[in-house]
Amino acid sequence: MPNVVVVGAQWGDEGKGKIVDLLTQYADVVVRFQGGNNAGHTLVVDGEKTVLHLIPSGILHPGKSCVIGNGVVCDPEVLVTEIDRLKAKGFLKDDGQLVVSLDAHVIMPWHKAIDIAREKAMGEGKIGTTGRGIGPTYEDKVARRGVRIRDLLDEARLARKVKDRAALAREELARLGATPDLDDAAIVKKFAELGRRIAAYATDVSIWLHRALQNGKQLLFEGAQGTMLDVDHGTYPFVTSSNTVAGNAVVGCGLGPTAVDYVLGISKAYSTRVGGGPYPTELKDETGERLRKIGGEYGATTGRPRRTGWLDALALRYAARVNGLSGIAMTKLDVLTGFDTVKIAVGYRVGGKVLDEMPSDPELIERCEPVYEELPGWSEKLEHLRTWDDLPPRARAYVKRVEELVGVKVIGCSVGADRGETILVENPFRVGKK
Repeated sequence: MPNVVVVGAQWGDEGKGKIVDLLTQYADVVVRFQGGNNAGHTLVVDGEKTVLHLIPSGILHPGKSCVIGNGVVCDPEVLVTEIDRLKAKGFLKDDGQLVVSLDAHVIMPWHKAIDIAREKAMGEGKIGTTGRGIGPTYEDKVARRGVRIRDLLDEARLARKVKDRAALAREELARLGATPDLDDAAIVKKFAELGRRIAAYATDVSIWLHRALQNGKQLLFEGAQGTMLDVDHGTYPFVTSSNTVAGNAVVGCGLGPTAVDYVLGISKAYSTRVGGGPYPTELKDETGERLRKIGGEYGATTGRPRRTGWLDALALRYAARVNGLSGIAMTKLDVLTGFDTVKIAVGYRVGGKVLDEMPSDPELIERCEPVYEELPGWSEKLEHLRTWDDLPPRARAYVKRVEELVGVKVIGCSVGADRGETILVENPFRVGKK
């Protein structure tokens, strides 16, 4: 049976959490492999909403293992709070259900302070960071001066690392005009205690997953953010600080590339983006506001209103290429109900030319105007539908046109927020290995 990677095929917020939650019933282990608590995955089960930021979306299923890989940057305060909230709601009754990599890097107080101070100093040129300290933590990881989960379990080692890194942080914060409030002793005490809370879950994730595969377990890899926010392949510099594409799934947990058999890209039936950066199909009019209102397009982590626009086939085709997509799951198809016509960007017009592929230069993308193909809309409600044939003919035609433009099969559609409000045409866990 195959192992499946779920990644965002747009600018994040595509509804990956819902699809992961849905597919967890066919998997044994769900693995989060990158990002931090700047990503929020919203799950609705039987009308009850749960928002997760670090723990994989499969945690609502009893008996399923959820793994936080080494590629994740972990805020231990957020993790402990999330654990406590899940337990209070009756989930995570078995601590063995959650596994945390000893090598995951830790978001420390100076990372958050630096993140916020830098963004403030940039003024109008700001990136649009969430201020959660994600970027500075990844910086320390690459600079080989980071703090990892394993360091929280050894208070003497933690004290040495805090002393060395906090001194540098104070210097940078002073240069940025911020008043550093970093008490080394208090930080060590607090994070050592957090380490004691996390210790029961911490292990060598690479060995743990390798043994799971040897025992015939099926893995579901859960990505955060989206392809267009990848630090290498996104609209740089308006990107996140990690690799969001499918190729990073195994790097972020200590497995080899042969562990992946199927890559599922998640795309909304339209598009959204949070923060700054190029976004060719953005609608700054009543239609854009209508999409935002009907779709509830506000960040699960920050509450910020998302930028909204029509579906961009060029961006989706780009995502198919850099991820090697095997299939696409389209979310929020129900949001388009009631529009007289719906549009898909099929080209970009720039400098007197029409491009049929997304340019690699983000500054060029900024100057692009979308060339739209217009399709008839539909008025029928979709929430109660459960099979492909039940969908209105015009909704089916819209989905099939996306398939044609992208060159990847749409294997499922979400027609509402709840777990059950989903039409699954093809199950990635039942297609067999490549």
